[in-house]
Amino acid sequence: MLSKLVELGPVTIHTYGVLLVTAYLTAIALTARLAEKDKVPRAYAWDLGFVVIISALIGAKLLMVASEIGTYLRDPSLFLSLDFWRAGGVFYGGFIGAVAGSAIYAWRNPQLPFWIMADAAAPAIALGQSIGRLGCFAAGCDYGRPADVPWAVTFTSEYARARTGVPLNIPLHPAQLYESFSTLLIFLFLLVLHRHKKFQGQVFAAYLIAYGIARFFLEFFRGDADRGFVFAWVSTSQFISLLIVPAGLALYWYRRTLHAAKRI
Repeated sequence: MLSKLVELGPVTIHTYGVLLVTAYLTAIALTARLAEKDKVPRAYAWDLGFVVIISALIGAKLLMVASEIGTYLRDPSLFLSLDFWRAGGVFYGGFIGAVAGSAIYAWRNPQLPFWIMADAAAPAIALGQSIGRLGCFAAGCDYGRPADVPWAVTFTSEYARARTGVPLNIPLHPAQLYESFSTLLIFLFLLVLHRHKKFQGQVFAAYLIAYGIARFFLEFFRGDADRGFVFAWVSTSQFISLLIVPAGLALYWYRRTLHAAKRI
């Protein structure tokens, strides 16, 4: 792991931050390229991309607070802490925020083909996640539970422990790498699907289904208890996955049915 990428006196550039920015910019660029194949100007994707970044950051923070609401109510000063502003937040909150921000932007800009953009964004989101989780691994956040497997990883950085709470000198599941690899596979699958899609909304719906299933099972390898739990054994992200998958299935059926009806 490499928490700090560069130190220049009082200025520290963290690997997590660099990879997070890389993930966002890569996702926007890929969305623009895929949308252009469907004859949507690249400028639309870049404009929408910056809306997505802001709404995703807000959504990620809101769900982070919601999943630990008791802690923040007991100590409201945490909202002003450096750790609060440095934390990336919860992915699903960022995803929901991004979708909401995109929907509002599309409503205010009716010339924007929403479902074409959604299909272009789906593979890009998965690729961005794959890159972003490498940043999580470098920082030590979103760490795995103790493991007795040959590929277990052991964190030793006191700096990382102070920032993320990752246990030191204990073999852990590399949960961040599990998700990075899983979302890379989802990206490749969606990229192929985008080339052969039959109706608008198909790729986005497929992302909801694929990632929802993957995230539900990946959560069993996580060891960071502060990610929040809805029930004793169901984390916040698992609970949202249980909603996202049927929503994806319903969207897939609806968009396919609508497409078939238009062909009749």
